Amino acid sequence: MSNSDPVKVGVLFSREGVTSRIENSMLLGTLFAIREINDAGGLNGRELVPVYYDPHSSPQMFKSLATRLVLEDKVNVIFGCYMSSTRKAILPVVEKWNRLLFCPTMYEGFEFSGNVIYTGGAPNQNSALLADYMASRFGARVYMVGSDYIFPYESNRIMSDFVHQRQGGAKLGERYVRLDAQESAFAPIIKDIQAKQPDFIFSTVVGRTTRMFYQAFADAGLDPARMPIASLCTSEEEIAEMGKRIAEGHYTAGPYFQSIDTERNRSCLAHFRKLFGSQVEPNMSWESSYNQVHLFAGAFVAANSDERDVLLPHLLGMEFDAPQGRIRVNPNNHHTRLFPRIGRVNDSGQFTILAETLSGVEPDPYLVSHSFDDWSNRLRVPADEQTRRE
Repeated sequence: MSNSDPVKVGVLFSREGVTSRIENSMLLGTLFAIREINDAGGLNGRELVPVYYDPHSSPQMFKSLATRLVLEDKVNVIFGCYMSSTRKAILPVVEKWNRLLFCPTMYEGFEFSGNVIYTGGAPNQNSALLADYMASRFGARVYMVGSDYIFPYESNRIMSDFVHQRQGGAKLGERYVRLDAQESAFAPIIKDIQAKQPDFIFSTVVGRTTRMFYQAFADAGLDPARMPIASLCTSEEEIAEMGKRIAEGHYTAGPYFQSIDTERNRSCLAHFRKLFGSQVEPNMSWESSYNQVHLFAGAFVAANSDERDVLLPHLLGMEFDAPQGRIRVNPNNHHTRLFPRIGRVNDSGQFTILAETLSGVEPDPYLVSHSFDDWSNRLRVPADEQTRRE
């Protein structure tokens, strides 16, 4: 291969299926980063070319298409996955053929692979903050609702551990719905929530059913000011689908919101909209998909190779000035230093940021420490929110 040949990378995000809406935003975040890199001269003068397939939100298709990318398209690096079930489907492929997967979604933690770079949040970067924030303001009696796959089960277990550290902490319910559930699936859940009156609801519902759950909550006349839904995965994209009236007053923990008030974020959003218009609403998964391509590019420029064994030493410790702040790949666990934040949906359908760390929080995917101190010692809370807390 000559030094002028294009560098091909695999891209696997769904445009069809139950999680297609959020995955389409991740696809555009990826293509946006590739466009920026190529417009700036490429990778040491070589064009970065995406080889894209649509896995239709199916773990089986993710696995078969990852195999196709490796064996037929000869790619060394794959960007993709939203659900943990799809990441776990690809994992044996990249490990068998010694390829590298960049996975941009916050997830349940408790995983390591030398063939994966995790650029979404680990539990200490979102669940810990969300549990403490909600319990300190509303109470620690939680009702859990999730989609029926790996991430919700494990995230609910972790949230349960956190709330039980608080005085009066209790899990009042734990219910799951199919990824392709219909609206009627939420009626008995809402009825049970009304009967048990938790302090807050922890939602790990994903995909199309997110709108159904929040709609059922609103239709029942439940009040987010008294008993809100708190989520790790309800972002600007899901809010755009359900409408701001339904979403207003509910909470999300994440490292990125469109409303981050920095020049870096504002210019990134403006450039994206200039290139892609209003096709999607930028969100935390969009941003991490964008970030990880730039992390790869930085490592490639240093290594001048996309082969896993050559690239990885340059990738570990790689930093990037992301819209959320300066992120870094942790060399010890392949996860990423991020900037935890809490946002509440406002009347414009965006997030009012209520709390954020002043510096990045290193990933602890195995929750070696269940302490809140890692982020809380560096937490910035607006004065009015601090008054409410006290």
